[in-house]
Amino acid sequence: MASSNRCQSCGMPLKADPEEGGTNADGSVSTEYCSFCYENGNFHNPTMTIDEMKALIIEKLSEKGYPRFIARIFTIGLNRLNRWR
Repeated sequence: MASSNRCQSCGMPLKADPEEGGTNADGSVSTEYCSFCYENGNFHNPTMTIDEMKALIIEKLSEKGYPRFIARIFTIGLNRLNRWR
């Protein structure tokens, strides 16, 4: 169960997801994971490590113009999300 309105894999606010969430195996919208992380009941990259996710978040936010030190702040607490527990 999602503990917040953030993706439990990457931490992105679900309201910021253009698809409004990933999809579960039955086709329903996931209330736990975003569409960038989760589709058809599976993670896009099921073998990804938490360190790889941190690097991806920093890369994507940097591409959007965030300074890298700010982007790193968004990775704090990732280990508390359901996927990484």
